[in-house]
Amino acid sequence: MPRLPEAITLSPTFRPCAEADLPLQGITVLAVEDSRFACDALRLLCQRSGARLRRAETLEAARAHLRVYRPDVILVDLGLPDGRGEELIRDIAAAGPDHPSTLGMSGDPAGRPAALAAGADGYLDKPLAGLSAFQSALLAQLPGRGAVAPLAEGEVMADMLALHDDLAQAARAVGAGPGPDERRYLAGFLAGLARQTHDTDLGAATADLADPSAGLQGLARILGDRLTQTAPFRPGRV
Repeated sequence: MPRLPEAITLSPTFRPCAEADLPLQGITVLAVEDSRFACDALRLLCQRSGARLRRAETLEAARAHLRVYRPDVILVDLGLPDGRGEELIRDIAAAGPDHPSTLGMSGDPAGRPAALAAGADGYLDKPLAGLSAFQSALLAQLPGRGAVAPLAEGEVMADMLALHDDLAQAARAVGAGPGPDERRYLAGFLAGLARQTHDTDLGAATADLADPSAGLQGLARILGDRLTQTAPFRPGRV
């Protein structure tokens, strides 16, 4: 059984925030991200860097955000419930040279060329590498902000409740008998969770989603096990 993450992990060199440690102070980041677990990691990274994070779970929600305000940086996950992130990246790039800086995100090795071909200004591999890598990637898109010295390394992990919510959402979808399009979406969603939590069994079980004729009992069983592991404590439970 994999060791599930407990919280954000920083190196022993971590130190309390000071003004100099907030290289993204005043920056607004819009994360177009369907996973609560992944977004909570982004929240911690932004908080530690001084940036303000807003989240959209779908392409439709992201477009609604962009009709109201202009973020400094947009982070776009490529696999979303209502379509591909490349669609939004292309729309933003087509707005002209003054569009907000846009970075694609995916754990799929094919994600980088796909995002850049769609017009992304940069790319972040998932799971995210750590605080200084995150800061450096965003600063590269913000002229005049300068460089950042490494502050803390190590992988960032969100809290268990966010992971539980993602797993519960996937378990409901699997139990409902997903069609071909939803199976493809769930495969990417669960593969991303498996990579972030180093859960090789869950990652292997998602392969059944790629075969329309494959049953999903094994995947449903693993999701049930993981939900038990990550269930939040409630008073009175034994």
